[in-house]
Amino acid sequence: MDCPYLDTVNRQVLNFDFEKFCSISLSNLNVYACLVCGKYYQGRGLKSHAYTHSLEAGHHVFINLQTEKVYCLPDGYEINDPSLEDIRHVLNPRFARELVLNLDKNRQWSRALDGSNYLPGMVGLNNIKETDFVNVTIQSLMRITPLRNFFLIPENYQHSKSPLVHRFGELTRKIWHARNFKGQISPHEFLQAVMKASEKRFQIGVQSDPVEFMSWLLNTLHAKLRSCKKKNWSIIYDCFQGELEVVKDIHRHHILGDQQNGEAGSQIETTINGLDTETSRVPFLMLSLDLPPPPLFKDAMEKNIIPQVPLFNILKKFDGEAVTEVVRPSISRVRYRVMRLPKYMIFHMRRFTKNTFFVEKNPTLVNFPVKNLELKDYIPLPKPIENEKLRSKYDLVANIVHDGKPGEGCHRVFVQQKSEEAWYMQDLHVTETLPQMVALSEAYMQIYEQQE
Repeated sequence: MDCPYLDTVNRQVLNFDFEKFCSISLSNLNVYACLVCGKYYQGRGLKSHAYTHSLEAGHHVFINLQTEKVYCLPDGYEINDPSLEDIRHVLNPRFARELVLNLDKNRQWSRALDGSNYLPGMVGLNNIKETDFVNVTIQSLMRITPLRNFFLIPENYQHSKSPLVHRFGELTRKIWHARNFKGQISPHEFLQAVMKASEKRFQIGVQSDPVEFMSWLLNTLHAKLRSCKKKNWSIIYDCFQGELEVVKDIHRHHILGDQQNGEAGSQIETTINGLDTETSRVPFLMLSLDLPPPPLFKDAMEKNIIPQVPLFNILKKFDGEAVTEVVRPSISRVRYRVMRLPKYMIFHMRRFTKNTFFVEKNPTLVNFPVKNLELKDYIPLPKPIENEKLRSKYDLVANIVHDGKPGEGCHRVFVQQKSEEAWYMQDLHVTETLPQMVALSEAYMQIYEQQE
């Protein structure tokens, strides 16, 4: 039916990033958005809030946020008009499988209604309040091609009942949507799902560590996505899971109280000098790298010297020979060796140390390659299976940095756009930057992609 009120629709005020709750009753059942003022109201019956709003304000066009059907109130008839399709696409972005496979080849910028230009996948995220730790994690994970492609097609995870999984998928589709009304997105719905799923461990207004958040998010998404057929498989493990061989040298008087804590499939050997050697295989999603302690003394200019260390030096922790002293759960000397490489390697530089009184930040700069990180030159790797090539070369796709003092600073992220091989600094505003600036940054967490 032709509606005489279609010209009252105001796309400038529409914002579907917030939770789908009625602005009066706070109910999330049968919610409609007024396409004239952008507010949410419940129902469209005679005494409903949407019906009352249409009479009081003279706003007549409403869309059901669940079914995406558009109605004219108070008359109550459905409007079928092709001019409303762009609103439906912003409410619930859709991607054809062919389009998803070619996203990394797209170099075309999109133009929002407010006149701003943005590149799909490089959209700014609102920092609602101390939520930069969430934003940098999301922007980094958007660079993981298989993960992104999985979440762009809702059918891939429709079996999951977790709101966190569906909100993450929704946010992914909005970030990569080429027809947004605005040049930035608010991750409000996703943050609400995070607060609920983490039992307020991560919440709006409280600064947290992106390393802790990344670890929690990956493990939670994996737990919620595990299918019945392959109990311990998910897209998360497919992208990020590698395997370490851990060799522990433990004093014999510690081993008795520790046998319950031993890894599954671990082997214990007793040596002559009173040490027990325990060997186990441990899966990992992230590798922690230890930075050398900064110098205690100041230079001639009365300033602390900021030392530099190559990434290859701190990678020696995983060469199978370097010894790491561990205090918990028992005093032991541990050696690590990488037995299986993941498709995407996450490194975490341990910049923060806690003592009894305060948190200290290690300012040491890490020199790392942006392209062609060859791991086999620095750590021993297992021989590949017959007819398989050893894929040990990696390229950087995301680099999270921390600016400022511990507990007070903020987080930024540099991400790569594959179609142009250009680097961008992601915040509310997206700015292009040089690879040299990425390499000179105070890296805190990095994601490397395995080369084909």
